[in-house]
Amino acid sequence: MSWLEWLHGFAGASAIEWIATVAGFLSVFLLIRRSRWSFVFGFIQVSIYSWIFFDVRLYSDMGLHVIYIGFQLYGWHMWSRNQNQQGQISPVRGNTLEYVSLAGLAIFSSGILGYVMSNYTDASFPYVDAFTTCASLIAQWLLSHRKLFNWTVWIIVDIVAIAVYWQKGLYPTSALYFCFLIMASIGQYAWIREFRHHNTEKQTNDLHNTVG
Repeated sequence: MSWLEWLHGFAGASAIEWIATVAGFLSVFLLIRRSRWSFVFGFIQVSIYSWIFFDVRLYSDMGLHVIYIGFQLYGWHMWSRNQNQQGQISPVRGNTLEYVSLAGLAIFSSGILGYVMSNYTDASFPYVDAFTTCASLIAQWLLSHRKLFNWTVWIIVDIVAIAVYWQKGLYPTSALYFCFLIMASIGQYAWIREFRHHNTEKQTNDLHNTVG
């Protein structure tokens, strides 16, 4: 694809796709900041993308974003219960067994969903599409529960999604997911730093309370 065709794809993108793109960018930015308001922009983004993915026959992505609508409401609820006085949440580590089990679930469910889509729909990339769907749901669950390494799952999903959306001609969306990839990497770093800071602060307070 030439640079001229690439630029034409951006210029020809619909206004609604651009709105979803901007909302998605703001949502991830606020997630890095650990603010529950990210779910408001996330709600806007996933609602719009539900229609966009239906239009380009990425059906599992469409179904994923319909489920995401519920996750935005769930995430808002969970983070509202656990935010501090500054309106931010603190990440929790999670355990190795939990992450390994969820990775196995992602692979298994991707195979089943990919088979169904390959044989019973006209999906463009059935198995790849199925993987992004299943892995994204797991990442969203981890995110809603403030798990530290939700960002690692998002990084993997973003890499795969960039290639898929580029092939489908969704150039602003592929650019958005490239930004997501960068932001997810920043988010992982920021959350690890906050997790360590919070634990150090907690240990210091516990020590002072013990001495006192």
